[in-house]
Amino acid sequence: MSLTVGLLNSAYLHGRCCRHKVLHPFLGPLLSESLSKLYSSYRRPGSQPEKKTWQSTDFSLKKSFDVLKTQLSLLKKETTDYLVGPGGLPFDQYLLEQTRVVWEFRSQEDLNKWVISSDVEIGGKSEVYLKLGRNNQAALLYGTLNTEVPRDGETKYSGYCSMRAKPLMGSFARKKYYDWSNFNMLYLRVRGDGRPWMVNIYTDPYFSHQKNDLYNYFMFTRGGPYWEEIKIPFSKFFFSSQGRVQDSQHPIWLDKISTLGFTIGDKVDGPFQLEIDFIGLLNDRAHTEEFAYEMYEKSSQV
Repeated sequence: MSLTVGLLNSAYLHGRCCRHKVLHPFLGPLLSESLSKLYSSYRRPGSQPEKKTWQSTDFSLKKSFDVLKTQLSLLKKETTDYLVGPGGLPFDQYLLEQTRVVWEFRSQEDLNKWVISSDVEIGGKSEVYLKLGRNNQAALLYGTLNTEVPRDGETKYSGYCSMRAKPLMGSFARKKYYDWSNFNMLYLRVRGDGRPWMVNIYTDPYFSHQKNDLYNYFMFTRGGPYWEEIKIPFSKFFFSSQGRVQDSQHPIWLDKISTLGFTIGDKVDGPFQLEIDFIGLLNDRAHTEEFAYEMYEKSSQV
């Protein structure tokens, strides 16, 4: 009897899982916000989990049809762009493309494509904010870094703030990726306060053991009133999990870029700010720089 009940329960759960997979593309946009709040919220050690109920979810039939109509129009546009060429560009324009602006900041809509976070998520006290700069011509990321470690008995380090682009989403809640394989440099126009930042590139390559690989580059801002244009070859990003440069086993998959972000965590308490005019790509095959900063040779007589 117990074996029969177990088989029935497993069959029932399997049926529920299958239905969930079938209905997810249609209900995904409606339930994504509820599910993200349900699974991604941070809970301090020892605290009670927040109670969530399905009664608060809006299952409006009219809203479902509106979402379906929107997703079908997105699918139509994606299909048209795919038939035209990569990224919706004809092949001759795509092959000759030398520059491309991926993100620029001129309106609140541009800021909504990014999310900010800090060590507050783990009980820290750092603060970070994002707003439009003067004359709505740049994004201003500012705040205060605080390295005080939370007294939870588990956290050992604290003091970071970050800004990260939202991942691309295709029709019916499908994952999409940035294809930067036609370029060899990241091109930024920024104005900092002299503090170092870490530029992060997140990839989602084809192999499961390389899923969510992270590549980093230390960007040292000059400070002062003048803007600076920074060119970062993709070959200079290092593989962060082992703190070394890329190799044949861990190349950066430029056709599977999931998102990009900036992080400050230089262990210096105090205010910070970074203005970003735009983030783009550059195809400069004549670039021969081997290292982005000055190198000095130690004298043998010393």
